[in-house]
Order: sequence, then structure tokens, then C-alpha cells
Amino acid sequence: MVRELRPTVRDPFTVIFSLVQPLILLALFGPLLDGVPGATEGGNVWNWFIPGVLAMIAIFGTSMTGSNLLAEMQQGSHERMLVTPLSRSALLIGRALKEMVPLAAQAVVIVLIGLPLGFGLNLLGAAIGIVLLGVFGIGLGAFSYTLALACKEQDWVFWTVQQTMMFPMLILSGTMLPLDGAPTWMRVLVDVNPLAYVVDAERTLFAGEFDGATIGAGVLAAFLVAVVGIGVGVRAVSSASRR
Repeated sequence: MVRELRPTVRDPFTVIFSLVQPLILLALFGPLLDGVPGATEGGNVWNWFIPGVLAMIAIFGTSMTGSNLLAEMQQGSHERMLVTPLSRSALLIGRALKEMVPLAAQAVVIVLIGLPLGFGLNLLGAAIGIVLLGVFGIGLGAFSYTLALACKEQDWVFWTVQQTMMFPMLILSGTMLPLDGAPTWMRVLVDVNPLAYVVDAERTLFAGEFDGATIGAGVLAAFLVAVVGIGVGVRAVSSASRR
């Protein structure tokens, strides 16, 4: 994680620039949700929308973990990492955690912007929510790492699969729009989307409601993605190192 963070520390402008998209969403998309059925949390659209924006940042950040790996494989540095005594799981978790550090900084900025708009915040719930996003992001980052290993030098395959998976996952999680009136076939897909449970838990935590069932489902979904992702990723890295 320290190795991956060094370029970010040397060039912090990348973290600032990555805030442009979520800030545009807050300014242009958030007000459109005011009065939309289902897009309220405690009577405030920002309590519903801002946790979803934070989840979106985390998902896009960690899902692109493999893009850095693709560059390293082309440069030959990844092969040098494989011959070190570094734990294979550290290669996966460290890269994903690197994406969560900028997320924490961006979350602070977005929350501070949301407070004057009426965004209600529970500090304990927000802290737990960020940790939960981190756990989910570790698993997603591991899957991204595995995808990069499978694609190797075919960058276009990585980006095609990554984009094809991410947008449906976001839409079917209720991150941007409420899904209360979704058709039955879409509700079935929502029910098997782990991100949907994480997003519901985020909204509950940030609001300080601490609904056991909602939070429990989110925690279970996040840990399942993390465990499966790390398991698949470690196996892929081990296979790559033997080759």
C-alpha cells in the first residue's frame, strides 16, 4: 500500500481532479432528485444521495486497480515483484487499500460540501460506513487485479469488461436512482447485487439509524466479496508466478 501511495503523494493533484465528477453530480444531478419518490432519507434528498456518491467513488476507484497492474506488466516491474518474498495477498490488498486513502479524503470534502445543503451526518455511522466501503473495495480491487492478470497486455479487454460490469452494478444498486418502482426482472437482479446491500447499509449508517438487519446484510455482502475476491486473486497471482 505504501508503494502504491507514493505516486499519489508526489502528485496530489490527481486526487483533487478525481473530485470533479462527484461534485458535478452533486451540483447537477442531486437537485433533480428532490421530490422523487424513494429518494429521501429522513426527509432530505442529500441524506439519500451523498452516501451513494461515496459508494460510487469507492467502486470506480477500486475497480480500476488492475489498470495500474497492466502498466506494470508492460514495464516488467510486476515480474520483479513476484520474485520477492512479499505475500501474494499483500499485492492484492495493498493496491485496493491505496484507493481507499484518497476516498477518505474525498469523502471529507463531499461531506463538508453537503452539510450546508442540509446533509445530516452521524460521525460514528460515517466512520463505520467508510470502513465498510473499504472492505467491499478490497474484494472488488482483488477481482480487478485478477481481471488484469487474465487480460495481460490486452488493455481493451480489461476496460471493456470493467465498464460492462461497473455500470449495471451501480444502476442496480440504487446508487443514483431509487429502485422502488423497478420492474420485477430488475428487482431480481437487485437482490443478487452485493453493492445494493452495501449502499443501503451506507445510507442507514450515515443517518445514524443503525438498523441491524440492513447493516448486517451490508456487512455480510462486503465481507463475502472481500473473501471471494482475495481467494480468487491469490490463486491467480500464484498461478502467474509459477508461469
